[in-house]
Amino acid sequence: MSTLLERPAEDAAASRAGQSPFARIVSDFVANPVAVFGLGMLMLLVVVAIFAPLISPQNPYDLAQIDVLDSKLPPGSKSGTGGTFWLGTDDQGRDMLSAIFYGLRISLTVGAASTILALVIGLAAGLTAAYVGGRTEAIIMRIVDIQLSFPAILIALILIAVLGTGTGKVITALVTVQWAYYARTVRSAALVEKRKEYIEAARCLALPPSHIVFRHLLPNCLPPMIVIATVQVAAAIALEATLSAISTCCRENTGSASFPASHSCSRSSASTWSPTSFATS
Repeated sequence: MSTLLERPAEDAAASRAGQSPFARIVSDFVANPVAVFGLGMLMLLVVVAIFAPLISPQNPYDLAQIDVLDSKLPPGSKSGTGGTFWLGTDDQGRDMLSAIFYGLRISLTVGAASTILALVIGLAAGLTAAYVGGRTEAIIMRIVDIQLSFPAILIALILIAVLGTGTGKVITALVTVQWAYYARTVRSAALVEKRKEYIEAARCLALPPSHIVFRHLLPNCLPPMIVIATVQVAAAIALEATLSAISTCCRENTGSASFPASHSCSRSSASTWSPTSFATS
C-alpha cells in the first residue's frame, strides 16, 4: 500500500526534475491562485490602457467632444447626446471614467519605465561596489546613503521644479529617487554571493571579471531585485500621482490616471459633488 502511495509522488518529482527552470516557474505561478488573480488584474489594466480610445465613452482631451453644459455632473448623469457619465464630470465637462482610462497609459508607462531604468542603474552601482570593493565601494555607498537620507517626495519635487513638467521629466525624477534602493539591496546580496565557493572556483579558473559578474554573480542577485521592482512599480505610480496632485507634472491634455482626483481636489470646496467627496464624507 505504501509503495502505491509513494509512486505518484516519485513520478511527480521526476517529471518536475525534467522540466526547464522556466517551466518550473510557470507551473509554480499557475498553482498560486493569488498570483494568477494579480496577473489577471494587471493584464486588465494594460488592456484598458491600450484600447482606451475604443472603450472610453469620450476622448476627454478632444475639445470637439466636450460640452461645458455637462460640467460638474454627479455619477450616473446623462449627457446631452444620450450617453452616461458613470463617474460624473469635472468643471470642464470631461468624463471622469474616460479620463482615468486615458490616464492609465501615462501612469503605467511612467511606473514601468522609471522602475526599469532605476533597476538597471542600481544593479550597475551595487554590483560594482560589491565586486570591486575598497574606495570605489565606499564612494558609491556614501552617495547611496546621502540619497536615502532625504525624503523621496522632497527630491522629486525639487527636480520637477528645476527640470520642469512633462512625462520625461517625471521619469527622470522617479529614477533619481529610486535607484539607491536597488543599489543597496544588490550590494548586500552580491557580498553574500561573492564569498561562496562557485565564485572562488570561477576566479581560480582565471575567468574574466565581466564573465564572473554577468554569468555567475548577477543571476544569483536577481530574485530579491525582482521582488523589490514589483513593489517599486506601485510606489512609482503612487509618487507620480502625488506629484500630479501637488503640481501639474504632466500636461493636462495628456494627464495621468491621477489627474481626475487631483483636479477635483482644487474644486471640491466650491462644488456640491466631486470624486473626493466620497472619501471625506
